[in-house]
Amino acid sequence: MGWLFRFVSGWPLALLHALGAVLGWIVFFASGVYRRRFRDNVARAGIPWAEARPAVAAAGRMATELPWLWVGTRGRSLGDKLRWDGGELIEAALAEKRGLVMLTPHLGCFEICAQAIAERFTTPESPITVLYRPARQAALRDVMAGSRERPGLATAPASLAGVRQMIRALRRGEVIGLLPDQVPPDGLGVWAPFFGRPAYTMTLAARLVQQTGAAVLLIWGERLPHGEGFTVHVLPAPEIAKDASADAAAATINAAMESLIRRAPGQYLWGYHRYKEPRGLDIGAAPDNPTP
Repeated sequence: MGWLFRFVSGWPLALLHALGAVLGWIVFFASGVYRRRFRDNVARAGIPWAEARPAVAAAGRMATELPWLWVGTRGRSLGDKLRWDGGELIEAALAEKRGLVMLTPHLGCFEICAQAIAERFTTPESPITVLYRPARQAALRDVMAGSRERPGLATAPASLAGVRQMIRALRRGEVIGLLPDQVPPDGLGVWAPFFGRPAYTMTLAARLVQQTGAAVLLIWGERLPHGEGFTVHVLPAPEIAKDASADAAAATINAAMESLIRRAPGQYLWGYHRYKEPRGLDIGAAPDNPTP
């Protein structure tokens, strides 16, 4: 896997995205389970199929752009492949020196967000720290680890040690990044509505804000057509009260993620198994009518 990533990392982004679009549709038609989940999630969200349909190809582009992002951009600027919309919000938040939590769903190119922040706003001494889960394949783990070892960017494993690392980063006034629509490990979540259906939702994002008093912003990386690159959008986030319950805070964050996804449903990862129940955990069944 590593040699393949290195081989295609120098290919034009437009070519990788074109190949990815084909791959996305192949997977969609080849896997009945994936196709049904994709369509079910779109329908439950109330998104017209015509608006969500481009996400089939977008899922493939997400896969084929990784060599370019992880290997091809190491040691060089993103240059004209990166555009910003709302970057001044990050500048203002960092000026407060109370830490900053950046939240993004599985929308567009979420990998570009941390790289873009590292290039413009952080330093090796004061990096952005992102939470990650190591890949299952050893070869892919090595590529992933190497790709994220770049100036201004640090990683934290999805474990107690990683959580402590992120808390320390926030208390130093640094930036951290999370995908709060990711099903949490080890039962560290609550049931909260997501597009009107109960979804097991991480409590970590809200806890980090409540414990440290950090600022919060929303971010997502729009994938531009024809391999032109990416636009990183930054938006204000809803307030998470310090005394808010875990249920209420999770519902607030899920609603914020919904608002981003509705901006570009054709770039959301609708095939992601968002509503799964973590195996082997006594978390109780999903409620019939989750309360916001």
